[in-house]
Amino acid sequence: MRAALPHDDLDLVLSLTPEFWSRFGGARLFLTGGTGFIGTWLLQAMQRANDRLGSKIELVVLTREPERARQQAPQVFSRADTSLLAGDVSTFAGPVGKLDLCIHAATDVGDPLKAGNPIKVFDSIVLGTRRVLDLAHASGVARFLLTSSGAVYGPQPASLERVPETYNGAPDPLQPNAAYGNGKRAAEWLAAAHAAQASQAGFESCIARIFALIGPGLPLNGPFAAGNFMRDALAEQAINVQGDGRPVRSYLYMADLCIWLLRLLGSGASGQAYNVGSENAVSIAALARQVANAAGTDAPIKVQATATYDVPAPRYVPDTLKARQELDLAEYTSLHTALLKTIHWSRSTTAR
Repeated sequence: MRAALPHDDLDLVLSLTPEFWSRFGGARLFLTGGTGFIGTWLLQAMQRANDRLGSKIELVVLTREPERARQQAPQVFSRADTSLLAGDVSTFAGPVGKLDLCIHAATDVGDPLKAGNPIKVFDSIVLGTRRVLDLAHASGVARFLLTSSGAVYGPQPASLERVPETYNGAPDPLQPNAAYGNGKRAAEWLAAAHAAQASQAGFESCIARIFALIGPGLPLNGPFAAGNFMRDALAEQAINVQGDGRPVRSYLYMADLCIWLLRLLGSGASGQAYNVGSENAVSIAALARQVANAAGTDAPIKVQATATYDVPAPRYVPDTLKARQELDLAEYTSLHTALLKTIHWSRSTTAR
């Protein structure tokens, strides 16, 4: 059985998003990706608001396997305020009745079955977004949030400390392995086009360009370095750093992410994109050391490649000034605290 997320984190989300709950109490919300990393956090935050604040938000969650979701986490997916709709994001059947809000959080970034098929990745992102937008518009949705990615910018120049929304870089259209970033760019265009075309009907859409994340529920066996480091640390094994450890990332805690996304859903400017992430940069090698420290392990850290300092270290760090200024957002949880919380949750979950 999948463990529930920490209640203190969910309560932090509620305490910093009071306008959302007062404005959208009693709303009916459609969520894709509700069994994924981001979607599960959003879903449990809304359920917590129903329990603690009496928000009475009705949740409709799209998932490929409803029964499996209920078996793995009945406390989340077998609630009276939450109904599951079976289907794939690109082909699910509608309609689903009148809707007020929609969060399209389905993504295949961590799906190993699709990772080796770039066309399938691209189609899932683009066709899925088109399908969800069409359904949202037809169902009367007033506010739509698309979870996009910092991958839309392509490689971040080493000379650019933090990438802003005004940066016009893009993934290489001739590289098949750039399917995810190119798919997200097309999805953003669809969301912006829908917002422009349907504005007179009261339809507004906002885009969250999400960078690296960390928190309870992060897959420990997958494409995420932080998760793999935690897996090794929890097993008291050597922490393996692929490459030379010089690439630079930044990590936003999942409770903070929920706060940002709810503010964007409720008040983000229609047709606009906002970077969502931490500005506090750390190298991958330094992250491995911090994970080991947070886990209290003396296991060695093995960097697999020799550093070549004549080449600038790749960066993936957002400039979040737009979101901070327009929506009064901040980073509420330090990386050290985020690592401690995630490791503690993972350790307690494994021990059950």
